[in-house]
Amino acid sequence: MRMVQTVGAAVMLALSIGGLANAAESTPTPKPTESTPTPTPKPTGIPGPLRPITQPKSIVSQAKPAAPPVPIADLFANRASLGAAWSPDGKWVVVSTNLDGRFNLWKYPATGREPVQLTHSDDRQSGITISPDGKWVVFQQDHGGDEMYDLYAVPLAGGGVVDLTNSPTVSETGPRFSPDGKFLAFAAKPKTSPISDVAVMDMATHKITQLTHEKTLDNRWAPAVFTPDSKALIANRGDVGSTSGSIWRLAVTGHPDATRLTPGIQTKVRVSATDISHDGRSLSVTSNYDGGVDQAALLNIKSGKLRWLSPTAWEQSGGSFSPDGASVMLATDTDGRQDLSTYNLKSRKVTKAPLPEGFNTEGGDDNPFTSDGRLLVGHDGAKTPFDYWVLDRAGKATRLTNFAAPGLDAAGLPISQIVHYASADGTVISAILMVPFNLARDGTAPAVVVPHGGPTGQTTDRFSRLAVALVSRGYLVIQPNPRGSTGYGEAFQKANHKDLGGGDLTDEVYAAKFLTATGYVNPKKIGITGGSYGGFMTLMAVGKTPDVWAAGVAMYGIINWYEMMKHEDAALQAYQRSLIGDPVADKGVYDADSPMTYIKQTKAPLLILQGENDIRVPRGQAAEVVATLQGVGATVDVHYYPEEGHGFAKRENQIDSVQRTVDWFDKYLK
Repeated sequence: MRMVQTVGAAVMLALSIGGLANAAESTPTPKPTESTPTPTPKPTGIPGPLRPITQPKSIVSQAKPAAPPVPIADLFANRASLGAAWSPDGKWVVVSTNLDGRFNLWKYPATGREPVQLTHSDDRQSGITISPDGKWVVFQQDHGGDEMYDLYAVPLAGGGVVDLTNSPTVSETGPRFSPDGKFLAFAAKPKTSPISDVAVMDMATHKITQLTHEKTLDNRWAPAVFTPDSKALIANRGDVGSTSGSIWRLAVTGHPDATRLTPGIQTKVRVSATDISHDGRSLSVTSNYDGGVDQAALLNIKSGKLRWLSPTAWEQSGGSFSPDGASVMLATDTDGRQDLSTYNLKSRKVTKAPLPEGFNTEGGDDNPFTSDGRLLVGHDGAKTPFDYWVLDRAGKATRLTNFAAPGLDAAGLPISQIVHYASADGTVISAILMVPFNLARDGTAPAVVVPHGGPTGQTTDRFSRLAVALVSRGYLVIQPNPRGSTGYGEAFQKANHKDLGGGDLTDEVYAAKFLTATGYVNPKKIGITGGSYGGFMTLMAVGKTPDVWAAGVAMYGIINWYEMMKHEDAALQAYQRSLIGDPVADKGVYDADSPMTYIKQTKAPLLILQGENDIRVPRGQAAEVVATLQGVGATVDVHYYPEEGHGFAKRENQIDSVQRTVDWFDKYLK
């Protein structure tokens, strides 16, 4: 279960982040044979961007002799990252990466030499910012996956780690230094509270001053950026359901003062700030104010008016201003693939960054630019694991990190395709499909449907270790973006509210129908697996539509919304209410939307994987599934991971969870 972070809060562990090959150096990926797409009919279901329906028989399994399964341990020899930041002099990039099996901090020379490890911890570290004088690296770290973060500081030159906040009952996240280095801003969330406020620490005295005092139980604050004079902080306030937002100017010193910078924007509209121009007059923002689709814009601080940059039918986000103040970055998510572009503030010309197709993003937790205009970029694709690259002002990309395993051959991996199919009510659903090599179109192949987390999330075309492990072993893998997903507009995102496991489950079932219609897949050999909300969907699927699935693996999935409300973190309780309402007033919704209502009808063998310290989907949810299914004689197994939270951060547990998933499907689908 994941909250959409329009204003930022607890860090989400990225378990499927992937990589980049320089466009000038990489070998072009062959495209599958495709028939002429069927013109998109007039939508009859939930509206979204127009997309042509994919003919199932146009899907082709490419021939590649001697394409062996990718060893699972090798997939996790591809390192991942939870964030990065430039040093002020542009000589170093500090990266949170699991080079040693844990997400610790390493500093990479911009010249490309070997990295140096800065911190050593069993716990995950992220949220990196570096002091303007270049002396201190500040980051956040939780404890055993409990998502109760403290802020720590370590010298960039190396040395001991200092706990800046040391507050076991308050979680501090998203640190940002003021330009003069005197203040550190962050979001502070008490353990028992559903909301977060903004606070600043005086770096000379370590005194903390709370700048906001939220009175509601469903809105939260997060710092965005300091004003150039360091006297004020731009902060975002948004509701937990990600349906509304506003931007504020908070005085840092002197008399406390909070000024709303978006008074003319309606209450039920999202708007959030990313960066401030060098003259302090404009903000780079993201808003769905015009038409319900997130777009990049400039907000005039004085007038409160928005200037849209380059509107499209697809979701965009506003990025960082260039050091010379001449341009601002924007990112466009087109059906799960994301491009970065530069918007020239004078000519209003948009120039796409010269990066390969896949998922491209600004690479810094804080400022992704150096003072001389170099841009840190993160890139990955379905065949290439995640890496950081540096894009210079001339447009040349140079890879900074080398996270890919030495033996990984991208040419030996099946490509991904974005396909579109119509669900039961005509709603067009996008999905990412991977097809194994060398299949005969004889209706015998096994397949797996992989629903994403959230529900307010999106599967993007990135490197997925689980998908590669399965597809290289002969499984077709489809990852749908059903109603409720982000990336397709506000109406589509809200289409599953108070209907979790209803229309969105139907969209997953129709993904299975699409697989069968390709002619490759045996309809009696289709499994389903996912984590978080994907785990919920797996549990709902095997219970509510038992005849569709031959096996399931549910990772930290919700089984009982009533019990979730009792035991989950307070912020997640507020998020749950935004999705399905109050457990008393909306009892009918809770019953209809809980897998527990249907789980006794399960026919498919089911495996449960769960972290012991999960605050989002507590351990008791997994135990309840197992006890219920054992009580009716169903085939069920469970494995608990100690010192893990929501998602598995330790490499040995990541490997083990994928191996157990593959073994389960091999046993029941092959």
